[in-house]
Amino acid sequence: MSIVTCEIDNKIATITLNNGENQQDLDFANAMMAALDQAEADKSVKAIVITSPHEKSWSTGVKLNWLMAQMNAGAHENVQQFMLGMNDVFYRMLTIPVPVIAAITGHAFGNGAMLACAADFRFMRSDRGYFCFPEVDVSIPLLPGMVAFVEKKISRHLLNEMVLTGRRVTAEELAELKIISAACPNAEETLKMALEFAASMNKSRGIFGELKRRFHRDVRDIMEAEDRKLIENMQLMA
Repeated sequence: MSIVTCEIDNKIATITLNNGENQQDLDFANAMMAALDQAEADKSVKAIVITSPHEKSWSTGVKLNWLMAQMNAGAHENVQQFMLGMNDVFYRMLTIPVPVIAAITGHAFGNGAMLACAADFRFMRSDRGYFCFPEVDVSIPLLPGMVAFVEKKISRHLLNEMVLTGRRVTAEELAELKIISAACPNAEETLKMALEFAASMNKSRGIFGELKRRFHRDVRDIMEAEDRKLIENMQLMA
């Protein structure tokens, strides 16, 4: 089975992250783009839901052992392609002309939390799983483009605390602060509520895509002007 699959049913594209804790590397970035391509190419699709069947995790971020192996081997091009590829995934989700709903069925750490923030709406299970940015503890600073779109989804006060402390946040707290649409009792209900919400979003692609592009008009500029320079110069760790 592919590490990421896309199945289309009743006008909803369900993108499933199938690779255990769904840690992100170059293969993950390429698989996500292929799934998004498939969803957008089917003109019947009115919404996308991203989920995972793993019992504990939705996506636990960058695959650090892969990243360090590439760095130690001097395979900088692979690292650069991965970072640029994930930026492409984030921006595609931010501007694809249909609603993207994250059904967060477990831990969302680091780049996994970024992936959730690139979605338009989020539902998260409350019985298991945390949402956090642990970059301060692994010496990997956020790219400017990440900050640009995440602070549209999380209040600056909370984002400051989460980024500088690495604190793990629960679904209940995220729901109280309106960062997720709902805290759900378990994984099954999380996916069910996300799919029900997706089914209610029967919007025109033209207006929906244009609204998303205007809302995130600054993100691509920052990714191209600032992120690309940092990535090309391999200024990725502190």
